Amino acid sequence: MVGMGGYLQLFRMGNGIMGAAGVTIASFMAAGTGILDEAVNLLISAIVVLMFISGGNALNDYIDWEIDRAAHPERPIPSGRMTRREALVAGAVMLFGAVAVSFLTADPVCIAIVVVACVLMVAYELALKQRGFVGNVTIAVLTGMMFLLGGAVIGDAGANLVVALMAMLVSIGREIAKDIEDMEGDEGRITLPMRIGVRNASVLAAVFFIAGPALSVLPMVQGTYGLLYYTVVIADIIFIHCAYRGFSDPRTAQRNAKKAMIVALVSFVLGAIA
Repeated sequence: MVGMGGYLQLFRMGNGIMGAAGVTIASFMAAGTGILDEAVNLLISAIVVLMFISGGNALNDYIDWEIDRAAHPERPIPSGRMTRREALVAGAVMLFGAVAVSFLTADPVCIAIVVVACVLMVAYELALKQRGFVGNVTIAVLTGMMFLLGGAVIGDAGANLVVALMAMLVSIGREIAKDIEDMEGDEGRITLPMRIGVRNASVLAAVFFIAGPALSVLPMVQGTYGLLYYTVVIADIIFIHCAYRGFSDPRTAQRNAKKAMIVALVSFVLGAIA
């Protein structure tokens, strides 16, 4: 019998908790302290994201169990503490549960976002992950959808549209950089660098790294956020440096891009405060 520890490891609860915190932050970015008026929906969205990420991780372990025998032998399936079927059932329960819980918001937009996200997650794990660039875009879209959900639960899905697009663009750049870094070790995947070459893939990654920061100007022009939002320029500089660094050191580029995402997120939060 699988213990609770096995399921917690399968779900990688740390990631889920971070996701739940992320969607709450996204709601704050959209409405500031006004999110307190939607406390129930905030709780629902946090639970939905936690279940969604847990389900996605379980499905990932079900699909990649052979790879994990070498790469992650401590995980529940390769360690023999859980069968593949048990992992699949757990993943399905979590993903269906995420959709079911989303209905508690009674908001068609929220429900639609969650349903589409779950469909994309299943499609990614079953097929799109092996398709290279299509998989990169899928992950980026899922990243952006978290910000849309954060806005939707407070009644304004469009409030985070710019940050969602920014997150999607730089995420694509980061995913391409990761594929360049992992080129020698990738098996069973036809990634973008394999299709068009490292140089061309680096150029495309740079385009996305620059396109994301370019969108950060829009809130400045529109006056959407307070003065503290202008600290986003720091993140923009890091992203632009990633675009340059990606040609010689994709490992550093994709890692710095992750740091820049955090800086940008902080800037949006600060902008919502003042």
